[in-house]
Amino acid sequence: MKAALQNKSDPDKIFEFTPRDFARVRAMIYRKAGISLSESKQEMVYSRLARRLRAKGMTSFTEYLDALESGRNADEWEAFTNALTTNLTSFFREAHHFPILAEHALKMKEPLTIWCSASSTGEEPYSIAMTMCEAFDTLTPPVTIVATDIDTNVLETAASGVYTIDRLEKMPKDRARRFFQKGKGERAGLVRVRPELRQLVSFKQLNLLGNAWPITGPFDVIFCRNVMIYFDKPTQGKILSRFAPLMKPQGLLFAGHSENFLYATDAFRLRGKTVYELDHRRSAAGMRNDT
Repeated sequence: MKAALQNKSDPDKIFEFTPRDFARVRAMIYRKAGISLSESKQEMVYSRLARRLRAKGMTSFTEYLDALESGRNADEWEAFTNALTTNLTSFFREAHHFPILAEHALKMKEPLTIWCSASSTGEEPYSIAMTMCEAFDTLTPPVTIVATDIDTNVLETAASGVYTIDRLEKMPKDRARRFFQKGKGERAGLVRVRPELRQLVSFKQLNLLGNAWPITGPFDVIFCRNVMIYFDKPTQGKILSRFAPLMKPQGLLFAGHSENFLYATDAFRLRGKTVYELDHRRSAAGMRNDT
């Protein structure tokens, strides 16, 4: 490995990272994943991508970004995207949504289909699965859950269903006992989601900006929480326009606490706190205008 060029403007950094480099990264991740990085993310970008430069034995961001744009390394594009994806999550995050989900599920008279479109390390889809088990009072509720994410690393964690025990600190003890198995011996300090719960969820890699989505609807519920904040309004509108045809007429769309979809689309209307439903009135008006 050749010696890296020291960052003259910041001696504590191994690699030179110029405004031009940052602008290239912003443009590339936007094209690849629709993620809109703000100016304040420069330090985060340097920290995460510097690891990739070291792993690849490269000496500059220019060399690394040139190699990516040459298109010769699909695996590194995946690593680049994974590095810049934020995966903050927890079990039953934004807990007010789950009673609404349970109530909605019990009104349905057929098996439910739920899509968790940003599953991260699995806490959200497993929280959905636990909610369904509790609502129907069985470990085999009439539900199919599809959980997707762009980050292949977090999907591996999610599919394994193994977590450190501290992830359950805020969970009621009776719920934790019902749905998790505690590790022993070498696995002490770890917990694993029960097999019945894991069987309710299938994990797939999916880029919301991709041309083809490896899923089929219709869905009774779509969870798209705390991911739209990384997209600009045109990108949000594009994604939401693809959600609408995948939803059943009475389907619900759950958003994150800081997200507002009404400014990005007219396909949905607000039903409750960050919960949306299809706006059939506008859909019908649109059909009349087309005739």
